[in-house]
Amino acid sequence: MPITNPWLSGPAPTAVLSRDVLEERILNLFSTQNTAVVATVNTDGSPTATPVRYSSQGFEVFYTSWNASVKSRNLRRDPRVSVGIVAPLVGQASSRGAQLFGTARTLERDDPEADAYWEGVRWQADHVERGRPLHEPPDDPLTVVTPHRIVYTEHWLRRSGFAPRQTWVPG
Repeated sequence: MPITNPWLSGPAPTAVLSRDVLEERILNLFSTQNTAVVATVNTDGSPTATPVRYSSQGFEVFYTSWNASVKSRNLRRDPRVSVGIVAPLVGQASSRGAQLFGTARTLERDDPEADAYWEGVRWQADHVERGRPLHEPPDDPLTVVTPHRIVYTEHWLRRSGFAPRQTWVPG
């Protein structure tokens, strides 16, 4: 049987991308997807993973959430969070995603810092779908995730001699 992607066989390369190339690939992933899974810690130490529709600015991702939701309650108690973003998977060659490890903070709508994030949320389509007037913007809180580390995976990188997993840290 012929191998469709021979560059996937054998040991994975270990070469590291330059910072600017890695950052560009991460930002491309964030900009071309809109669903993430947010993992928080319950009071008993067990994990909760919740799908959310997110927006991003730079390396931060953010989403709307009710303060009474399990993930919001968990984050008020313990702001450590992990977020998974993945592109549609067809096969090993298309494997592409990111794991963000960081902290989360919730910004109420009247928080002066919230406006800069709300500019990046496409809330108008939701309002139209739900029959809400466009002259009344949402007043939901936003949860902002600031990563301390991002593990980016892209198996296509192997084709060019780079490791399929690359790690980004701020600064």
